[in-house]
Amino acid sequence: MAHPKRKISKTRRDKRRTHYKASSPQIATCPTTGEQHLYHRAFWHEGKLYYKGQVVIEKEVLA
Repeated sequence: MAHPKRKISKTRRDKRRTHYKASSPQIATCPTTGEQHLYHRAFWHEGKLYYKGQVVIEKEVLA
């Protein structure tokens, strides 16, 4: 019976055993601005922070 010369680390073992693949993130389009963003994430557009099509924060411009 074959025996390994060195201990295989848990990380190396688990990397070999995994079958999960990286997938591309899902992109949503905002109904208000038409901007593309990640699902369930707020995004900035023209100085305003949008979430679910509504303005959450407006960035003030200091003059």
